[in-house]
Amino acid sequence: MAGEIILVVDDYEANLRLIRLLLTQRGYDVRTAGDAEQALAALRSFQPALILMDIQLPGMDGLELTRRLKADPATRSLIVIAFSACILPVDLEGFQAAGCSGHISKPFDTRTLASQIRQCLQAGGSALRPPSVPSA
Repeated sequence: MAGEIILVVDDYEANLRLIRLLLTQRGYDVRTAGDAEQALAALRSFQPALILMDIQLPGMDGLELTRRLKADPATRSLIVIAFSACILPVDLEGFQAAGCSGHISKPFDTRTLASQIRQCLQAGGSALRPPSVPSA
């Protein structure tokens, strides 16, 4: 799915740079936003195939942004993948309730990120299931 536009929304600049590098090497057109407001502004000029959404953003958080995107007919069909270190069952349920199609954990595996994104795109957003939480 080379050439697909991926929007990465994350307030940590090092993540944005690394993800852009990893995904552009695989042929994706990667756009970035440092917060929800930047993401909303960017979405006025293009429609990505997938959004990798940090949940803990300054100002409007990633879940609220996802809810807004899913409530808008123009962006409702976007594939949104939660990108967070939070993996408790209540967190995963919250991601799904907001409209996220799946979850990629932070810290992420640089060796598998591009293939996870590819799988999700090929399955229309349903390839990434929330991971099971290990027993304590």
